[in-house]
Amino acid sequence: MTSRVAAIGVSHWHSLYDSAYLRHLAGMPDFTLVALHDTNAEIAAKRAAELGNPEVFTDSREMLARSRPDFVIALGPHNRMAGTAHLLLDAGYPFLMEKPMGVSAAEVEPIAEKAAAKHAFVAVPLIQRYQPFAARARQLLADGRLGPLSHIYFRLNRPTSARYRGWDAEWMLDPDAAAGGCLRNLGSHGLDLFLHLTGEDAKVTGAQLSFRARGERVEDYASVLLRSSSGVLGTVEVGNTFPRNGTDLEFKLAGRDGILLLRDGTLRLETATGTETADGEPSEPLALSALRDALDHWRRGAPAPINADDCLRAVRLIDQAYALSEGRARGR
Repeated sequence: MTSRVAAIGVSHWHSLYDSAYLRHLAGMPDFTLVALHDTNAEIAAKRAAELGNPEVFTDSREMLARSRPDFVIALGPHNRMAGTAHLLLDAGYPFLMEKPMGVSAAEVEPIAEKAAAKHAFVAVPLIQRYQPFAARARQLLADGRLGPLSHIYFRLNRPTSARYRGWDAEWMLDPDAAAGGCLRNLGSHGLDLFLHLTGEDAKVTGAQLSFRARGERVEDYASVLLRSSSGVLGTVEVGNTFPRNGTDLEFKLAGRDGILLLRDGTLRLETATGTETADGEPSEPLALSALRDALDHWRRGAPAPINADDCLRAVRLIDQAYALSEGRARGR
């Protein structure tokens, strides 16, 4: 049985680039993309031309009323996400929404509360959970092989923020529309992984932003220090300063009895008895894994694998980090 899917806010670059959710969806034989929305008609038409020319709308309510999709992929600028989420929740549509779901925890919290109250299907693709590193780390923790944890390190440095202009998403460089730069956009991945692996709440103990490399009004690099409720330390670094298409990435989970590292596509476990190595590259794009998993849970009637409350916990930490740093925009 084919499910009908519509997308809101396709000026977000993840519609076609990077996570490319709609490209991945177009390759799924049991799903049909029936409609696209964006307030910019030109961008919406441009996206549609790449996706088999589904019907295009500039009004999301009209699109929902006319296309009546079974499922919605919700994107768009960060300052419009909360409104879109409430629209979909109130209308009863199951959906997947890109992080951060809003410009602050104050916006995301009512979404999480409403989703829980309605038992609604709201999935958030925090895709770093689908890394082989995360699966291996969870298994090592379950087996007790690392001993008491000491610290977690996460670095995700993506290509230049100039890519947003080339991908019709210049709003990402506007601090009012994006509510920050790489920390608001990428920080949720590292902060969520810290929460996911520790299984605890956390607080930010220090943060700093850099605007030097790109000279934009939003930060191009951020470093965040945090501590879990039991004392596990974390360092999360995110940025938009990699000089070409690619990623400067390194993860580390360290305990008394072992250290698990991901670096240059290789997983390495260091223990007192020696070194174990394994392939650390995902078998498919992480966004495809996250999208497929969310759609599979929805079709089975199961709760979303990663939900709005998971996103809210990360966004709270992002807000704390901005509060401890120089602010969300250059000169503010």
